[in-house]
Amino acid sequence: AAAAWGRRGGSALLRGVVGAAPGRACSSGAPVRAPSAAAQELQSSGRGRFLLAHAAPFSAFLTDSFGRQHNYLRISLTEKCNLRCQYCMPEEGVQLTPKSELLTAQEIISLARLFVKEGVEKIRLTGGEPLIRPDVVDIVGQLYKIEGLKTIAVTTNGINLARLLPRLKEAGLNAINISLDTLVPAKFEFIVRRKGFHKVMEGIHKATELGYRPVKVNCVVMRGFNEDELLDFVDFTKDLPLDVRFIEYMPFDGNKWNFKKMVSYKEMLDTIKQRWPELEKLPCEASSTAKSYKVPHFQGQISFITSMSEHFCGSCNRLRITADGNLKVCLFGNSEVSLRDHLRSGASEEELVQIIGAAVGRKKKQHAGMFNISQMKNRPMILIGGFPVGKMYSHVTFFFPPEPALMSFPLRQDALQNPPNSKQWGPTFSHRLTLRASCCVFQKDPSSTFDTKCLEASPVGQVSVDCQSKDTSPGSEFCTRDSGSSAKVPRASDNLTHTDEEGRATMVDVGGKPDSRRRAVASAVVRLGEKAFGMVRQNQVKKGDVLAVAQIAGIQGAKLTSQLIPLCHNIPLNHVEVSLSLDEARCAVVIRSSCQTWGRTGVEMEALTAASLAALTVYDMCKAVTHDIVIEEVKLLSKTGGQRGDFSRV
Repeated sequence: AAAAWGRRGGSALLRGVVGAAPGRACSSGAPVRAPSAAAQELQSSGRGRFLLAHAAPFSAFLTDSFGRQHNYLRISLTEKCNLRCQYCMPEEGVQLTPKSELLTAQEIISLARLFVKEGVEKIRLTGGEPLIRPDVVDIVGQLYKIEGLKTIAVTTNGINLARLLPRLKEAGLNAINISLDTLVPAKFEFIVRRKGFHKVMEGIHKATELGYRPVKVNCVVMRGFNEDELLDFVDFTKDLPLDVRFIEYMPFDGNKWNFKKMVSYKEMLDTIKQRWPELEKLPCEASSTAKSYKVPHFQGQISFITSMSEHFCGSCNRLRITADGNLKVCLFGNSEVSLRDHLRSGASEEELVQIIGAAVGRKKKQHAGMFNISQMKNRPMILIGGFPVGKMYSHVTFFFPPEPALMSFPLRQDALQNPPNSKQWGPTFSHRLTLRASCCVFQKDPSSTFDTKCLEASPVGQVSVDCQSKDTSPGSEFCTRDSGSSAKVPRASDNLTHTDEEGRATMVDVGGKPDSRRRAVASAVVRLGEKAFGMVRQNQVKKGDVLAVAQIAGIQGAKLTSQLIPLCHNIPLNHVEVSLSLDEARCAVVIRSSCQTWGRTGVEMEALTAASLAALTVYDMCKAVTHDIVIEEVKLLSKTGGQRGDFSRV
């Protein structure tokens, strides 16, 4: 009995107060915290010295062959989610486990109690999205009653957080992680295929109001998607007690590993230090996966989860239980043991402990023992409820340039850091973001009878899209007044400029041309038919908001023109706008795009590519409704700048 108490009681007490040996370094290289005052007092007392000398070691069943002690358990409450993130949910969806095969609340509590007896001190509830499980508050309350459990945490997408958090806090929840990969509402909606950015922000502010310190915000950093928001996320910690955790992108099943997508911890740190050279490194716990830093005088801090560049497998203390009751000892391993089946077959507590201990004993040294982790086969991330580093971005590619001058969605942090009250949150906050982050570029033709839907466009230089450009150079020749006729273009060449003397394709040498301001406007029309048009207008298309996604696709297309059209020059665009409106008379989406640069060659192809990609995206998102879709009137409306003069079409 004394030995059992020493293993399950005394050792747990010592683990809570003694900590690591002074001077031992954590994964970041910073020194770990010294033993607490309670630990020092215990060590100096006679009873404390006796416990230190005679207490049994950490549970052998939760210690693997490499000496790692697993005192942290992650339990997935559900496979379902109320978002459809392109980096997490496979495009074809996932086959959900029948409800009867999922763990019941009582089974979750029984397993949790068993793990806590063996030394687990922290349990994190994950999903899917854990906060959509109807009995989540009751589960937290029952976990809170388990003696020896120190921390009950949840990882959530934040959509339901503001509504449930007061009850969760009362039930015993004491730690929160919120997944948020962008501070730009339009980008958020594009990647999760749902609205909800403002609900997530409301959840973050609600957590700070209720006293959670810190509120952890998990951000997976991917080159070409959100690495241009690093400084915005750091600035987000200025007036809020947040711990923004930048997580290195990791591959998962279905991903083709591409090092170009990963932004390393050191690269992120260098970028941030250029803005805040006074950035301070913070001490951390011995088993911490995060390297933490703080800008002096900021309320919050930032951390880096170096999943790839400096993995922390050597200090891993985590185990996972999936929603259907399988124990996973490594996020990347496909080896699983069904605790549910043993539990339901009447296995005793000791038998379950033996089964768990055998699984833990087989845990590999790192990344499930596979050197090339891009070859790992596993469940989709949505079914594991794993650490956010496993997010799967294989089903969509983003192209957002890192240069601040080319940002498509600049964001002012003052709109994020002053939380309005619940009555003001919706329209007021949304309006502030719209005013700060973009401008409406579509102007309804007074003579038109059809309704329009205005989309916010990226505001790098506030330029309105207008067929008759106001910045046209003097002396420009426009088209004739006859409908459908085009302008006579001054100094037009009679020869094809993209072929050499032998007729072979060649890129035009623009090195000798003078720099000038160049702008082009293009358009396209997508006829959808009555049914698809109605669904787009009501935003009922299953794939998401058609107009928002097509707008972003058009912006991406403009930036990628030189990669899509072989002989186009790679032009540093300083402004791209794409707007979409609804033409009810024709049951059509009308697309307008404009591009602007200061350089030696025009941007007509960029504007045309933007309009074309936006049109193709509308087609792609609506083709499940009907294939009777026509893309037409893809054309250049105007262009200014360059030696050949200006052009405009009526």
